[in-house]
Amino acid sequence: MTRGGGAEGASLGPADKHPRHIPVLISEVLEALAPKSRETYIDGTFGAGGYTRAILEAADCSVLALDRDPNAIRDAAPLVAHFGGRLKVVEAPFSQMGDAVQAELQGQQVDGVVLDIGVSSMQLDDAERGFSFQADGPLDMRMSSSGMSAADFLNTADDEEIANVIYTFGEEHRSRAIARAIVKRRTETPFMRTLELADVISRVFHGRKVDGRHPATRTFQALRIFINDELGELANGLAATERILKPGGRLVVVSFHSLEDRIVKKFLTERSGKVTGSSRHLPPESIKSAEPSFRLINSRPLTPSKGELEVNPRSRSARLRAAVRTNAAAWPLNFEIMGVPRHQR
Repeated sequence: MTRGGGAEGASLGPADKHPRHIPVLISEVLEALAPKSRETYIDGTFGAGGYTRAILEAADCSVLALDRDPNAIRDAAPLVAHFGGRLKVVEAPFSQMGDAVQAELQGQQVDGVVLDIGVSSMQLDDAERGFSFQADGPLDMRMSSSGMSAADFLNTADDEEIANVIYTFGEEHRSRAIARAIVKRRTETPFMRTLELADVISRVFHGRKVDGRHPATRTFQALRIFINDELGELANGLAATERILKPGGRLVVVSFHSLEDRIVKKFLTERSGKVTGSSRHLPPESIKSAEPSFRLINSRPLTPSKGELEVNPRSRSARLRAAVRTNAAAWPLNFEIMGVPRHQR
C-alpha cells in the first residue's frame, strides 16, 4: 500500500522497474524511526519496498513487511533475496500485524512500526487495477484483488447508499447528484470500466474541473477507501501497533488524506494523555486509570520540503506523525473516539 520505491541498486525489486516511485518523506521517516542494529521493525505497508529498503540499509536490523496486495508480495522476491534472513514479507493487511508477529516472530515485541497509508503509485499507475480515471481499465479498486469491487457496489447499491459513501469518504458536496446519475446510467448498462464512471461524473459537472482537479477525483477516492475498508483498517492497525511495540518502540505514520490524518491524530492525541472532548465516550473509570501509552515525537505533522515536492509532486498531501511507546497498558479500541465513519466500523 505504500507510495514507496525508487532507491538505487540493481535487481532489488519493483522500485527498480518503476524509478518514478519515490519513498515519501524518507529522511523524516528514518529520523523518527531511528533504526538500530539488532533491532526488529515492521513495515506494515510494504508496497514497492522503499521504506523497508531504507531501514535495512540504515542499520544491521531486520524487517517484517506486510502487504495485502499479492502483486507486492510477488515483486518482493529480489529484495528478500538481497537482504537474506533480515527480511520477511507476508501477505496480510496491517490490521493483522499482531497475528503476523505471533506467527513470524513468536510473539516477540518489536522496536518500530512504519505505516504509509493509502493507495500506492504502482496501483494508481496500473490501469488494470481500476484505481484511476487517467486511463481506461476495469472498475475494480480492490487492493487485495478479492471481495466486492467498485463495479459490484455501484451496480447494486441504491442511490442513497452510493451518495453517503461518496460524501463520507470523498467529502464530495455533489454526492447526491452523482449518485442519481450513476443509478440512471446503470439502468441502461452496468458499469464495467473506469472511464465510464469518470464520464458520468464529468457530465454532472458539465466537464468543469473542481478546485483545479478532475471532477471525478473525490468520487474515485471515496470508492477506493470504502471498497478497501481503509479507515477501519487504519484504526485496527494503529491499535495493533500499541500491542506489539515494546516500551521505547517507535510508531511512524505517513498519511495522505485528511480523513486518515484525523484518525491518526486522534489516536495519538488520546493515547499521549492529551485529553479532548471525545474522551467522554470512555467510561469514567477507564479515563481515570488509563496511563499514556504513547509519547509524541512531533506535536505537529511533518510535511514534505520544497525540494521533495519538486522531485515528487505526489507527496504534496503527505503528513507524518510519530510517537514513542511507553510502558503503560494498551487502551481499548473505540471507533467513535477515533472518528471512524459508521460505514467502516
